[in-house]
Amino acid sequence: MTTATLSLSELTAAATAAARISAAASDAERAGWLNAVADALDANAAELVEIADAETSLGVPRLTGEVARTTGQLRLFAGVITEGSYLEAIIDHADPSAAPPKPDLRRILRPIGPVAVFSASNFPFAFSVAGGDTASALAVGCSVIVKAHSGHLRLSERTAAIVAEALRGAGAPEGLFALVSGREVGTALVQDPAIKAVGFTGSIPGGRALFDLATSRPDPIPFYGELGSLNPVVITAAALRERSVELVAGLAGSFTLGAGQFCTKPGLVFIPAGTSFAAGVAEASKDKAAHAMLTRRIAEAYPDGLRSFASVDGVDVVGGTVDQDAAANGAAPVVFATTAAKVLDNPGQLLEECFGPTTILIEYADQDELSAVLATVPGSLTATLHAQPGEDIAGLVEQLSGLAGRVLFDGWPTGVAVNWAQQHGGPYPATTSLFTSVGATAVRRFQRPVAYQDAPAAVLHPALHDGNPLHIPRRVDGELVLP
Repeated sequence: MTTATLSLSELTAAATAAARISAAASDAERAGWLNAVADALDANAAELVEIADAETSLGVPRLTGEVARTTGQLRLFAGVITEGSYLEAIIDHADPSAAPPKPDLRRILRPIGPVAVFSASNFPFAFSVAGGDTASALAVGCSVIVKAHSGHLRLSERTAAIVAEALRGAGAPEGLFALVSGREVGTALVQDPAIKAVGFTGSIPGGRALFDLATSRPDPIPFYGELGSLNPVVITAAALRERSVELVAGLAGSFTLGAGQFCTKPGLVFIPAGTSFAAGVAEASKDKAAHAMLTRRIAEAYPDGLRSFASVDGVDVVGGTVDQDAAANGAAPVVFATTAAKVLDNPGQLLEECFGPTTILIEYADQDELSAVLATVPGSLTATLHAQPGEDIAGLVEQLSGLAGRVLFDGWPTGVAVNWAQQHGGPYPATTSLFTSVGATAVRRFQRPVAYQDAPAAVLHPALHDGNPLHIPRRVDGELVLP
């Protein structure tokens, strides 16, 4: 369904009705819906990849892998809901002898209702129409209305048609899923009283505007936004002495991957002062080809960001050039070098995300200066530490844990595993919430807790029945009980 066939009010009314049916459906039924969508996307992967490559220039290998990631996470969420712990079912039996007497209380997480999802530009499958936000919301019993990204509109429409057909064929209710497009419609969607939560991946300005709309409604709703991330990397002197060649190659590959259009691109790299590391990174990245960017708007913004960095006194361009026409010729890598002192003097200009294949190498004189400059870094999705065994890194790890949702050791942040332990989120502006948008616990965003006191068994969710008919993990009278 699109706004070409139904008005927004009709779509949200249908989504409200479908959400009630989906909330009452069993986990096995909803898992079947998700698996049907995954199967349909896999069956049409070649066609979808062809459309996506024409619209995004991301390349067939990358896009083929992304389809597999997308269908994989749909199947992951099918497994999450059938395993059952996502419900967080808790039973505390009545205790009349307690002072004061305790009633029978049973608590569970329930779906929040119709959800609006805003597609991302840089992941046209995994963070788009049938991506993680959509999959996790559908999994727990919410209906979803997706706002298509203008950068891959034809792909969005074709993907939505496949999703809708698969859901219909699997017996899902009409109105459970729909697609809309256009900025004005997206704004109206956030303000529609039927929408109970919003998932968003995009720019800080766009996300912040929608976040403010969501929270200023007469009935404010959660806005789960992923907005921007610098993903700082810290390299110790010992690591640089022992692994310089490896670190140069790893960084060059990471910040240029996908033309630097990953939300986890390492944008800041803190290195000990007085080394040749910057020259090594510049040399390793100089032959990496320029690539077309996702949209013309992104391509035009990239040189502007480069020039902003280069305009700061004390920031050197050590690799590449800021004078490039990324819209016409593709984005080419650029490596900057500066000092921690310069960043402390110019945080507003140097601690801005520049979407594209560029990174800033920042020299620090000692641990105190490193700690001081890290304290100015905005919240990020990731933080990475390269150190050697035996180094005292406890304080540094604690600081990095405070500014990012995922802390990596001796690796690179580009690449996000989809599993139970993943945390893809961090302090603002990385995200606007405490939850992850990737991995099993992403479902928690679209649920709310409800406790039932002295309720008759007939009205309780099966997960709260004494006999545990669903055979799921639960907490009963304070004890964790496994099936």
